[in-house]
Amino acid sequence: MSIVGSSAPPHGEDRPAGKDLLTVEDLRITYRRRGTTTTAVDGVSFALRAGESLALVGESGSGKSSIARAALGLLGARAEVSGRVLLVDDGDVGASADSDLLTLPAARARRLRGRDIAYIPQDPGGSLDPLRRVIDQVTEPLRHHRLGDPAAHRERALQALREAGLGDAERLSSRWPHELSGGQRQRVLIATAIVSEPRLIIADEPTSALDVTVQRQILDRIQQLTASHGTALLLITHDLAVAADRTDTTVALRRGRIVDQGPSRALLVAPEHPYTRALVEAIPGRSRTLAAIDPPQPEVGGAPVIEVRGVEKTYGHRRDPVRALLPLDLTVRPGDSIGIAGESGSGKTTLARVMLGLTPPDGGDVRIGGRPVSRGDRRIRRLVQPVFQNPHSSFDPAHSVGWSVLEPVRALAPRSRAARRELLGTLFADVGLDASLSARRPDELSGGQLQRVAIARALAVSPQVLVCDEAVSALDVTVQAQILSLLSRLQREHELALVFITHDLGVLRELCRDVLVMREGEVVEQGRTAAVFDAPAHEYTRELIAAIPGAVAR
Repeated sequence: MSIVGSSAPPHGEDRPAGKDLLTVEDLRITYRRRGTTTTAVDGVSFALRAGESLALVGESGSGKSSIARAALGLLGARAEVSGRVLLVDDGDVGASADSDLLTLPAARARRLRGRDIAYIPQDPGGSLDPLRRVIDQVTEPLRHHRLGDPAAHRERALQALREAGLGDAERLSSRWPHELSGGQRQRVLIATAIVSEPRLIIADEPTSALDVTVQRQILDRIQQLTASHGTALLLITHDLAVAADRTDTTVALRRGRIVDQGPSRALLVAPEHPYTRALVEAIPGRSRTLAAIDPPQPEVGGAPVIEVRGVEKTYGHRRDPVRALLPLDLTVRPGDSIGIAGESGSGKTTLARVMLGLTPPDGGDVRIGGRPVSRGDRRIRRLVQPVFQNPHSSFDPAHSVGWSVLEPVRALAPRSRAARRELLGTLFADVGLDASLSARRPDELSGGQLQRVAIARALAVSPQVLVCDEAVSALDVTVQAQILSLLSRLQREHELALVFITHDLGVLRELCRDVLVMREGEVVEQGRTAAVFDAPAHEYTRELIAAIPGAVAR
């Protein structure tokens, strides 16, 4: 497959129009571990031209990241590889033919990485050296590849930081990574990738951990930079809507094979292959109109389960306080489904912790089941249970998941061993899992399976309210859709109230009847989800809705 589109020459070069820059031919990758062989990539072929962009889309395990690592020469010793990954030679690396990135000598591969091929990884927190300042990390590709005058490296790095969207580059360049926000750290990684003016950028889920508005800003910046520099972009993502918004062509992968390919927008608007259609339908809110309809809900009414009145919270020192919550009110009744939306730092998680009795407010009053909340009051745990964002970090790795599911029962509602065994089977069936999985450790389950187990644990003491804090943000869109459907079913069957915290309004549109939009600790808009989506009153809400990937094609 060749990609048809614009062929802007890379910055500083006059490359022939239409020339394939990267060609992947019949790529096959298998991994051997503990005597077993797993095929990650099975006969994949595609080509990417200079100045153009291509997305590899698919669920976890589809082979996307293995293809990226093959192009970077970072597959590792456990991988067995065949086929070719060709990069057009620019005449400046000491060879007369195209470079096969799979067979290059190690020294020559190192010359290409960071110079001709740059990488933007998924996790900005784990990808920057915590012991080195920002400026030292951005200048490293220049020093390593001896690009330009060393005396000009600092200014060149500062310019890259500005191009990556950090306006106050001079001040931020002297900071340590932990002193930056997630969005700022991701911009530093972009600056590190572009400082050497590479011919190809490989971006592996570069915004999956970021708020939807920050995600838009980051992707805008990558798109602008690749267009202005004529750099080719290989974007790895599980989100077909992101691919449609940001790339010329999309290749859909499933279990290591290409199942669909074509112009990115066409695959989103009119998918033909069943797998591609499934990816489109799994996009939160995709099956609904832009003005959301009310999802089916149990009947709402009765005495409040949670009452929040005038609650406020401030963190930090007196000289530099951070007001996490401004005085706000919230009532949760049986059958409610309330979405709380906003970016990082908006106060969503603080409000959740206050409702769960985990963080005491500085002012105001919180009551659960009519009782004032105190941190040591175990009775409120029977009424309200949490489901956290990252299932891998919310389970004890030393115990089976079944042991963890029954932990609230042992602490709050003791019963006989036989009754606990029967309850465990019921809970696993309730969340759509085979009871045999209860004997496994957390690292033996997928992210989707583990999040179902987390929901089973929350249901173990028959609560009246589930408080879900970014409970699907770490999951693939298809798994995310399954978890949302599961929560909706459980709400109806168990007459639960849901409080769902997220930065993604597309998720709220799918699940919640009412929504609160928070910004800097304040509720700036609230009401029926359908009404808020149809006619948002606050500019910030309009920004969040506009930032939903794929909105143009709805």
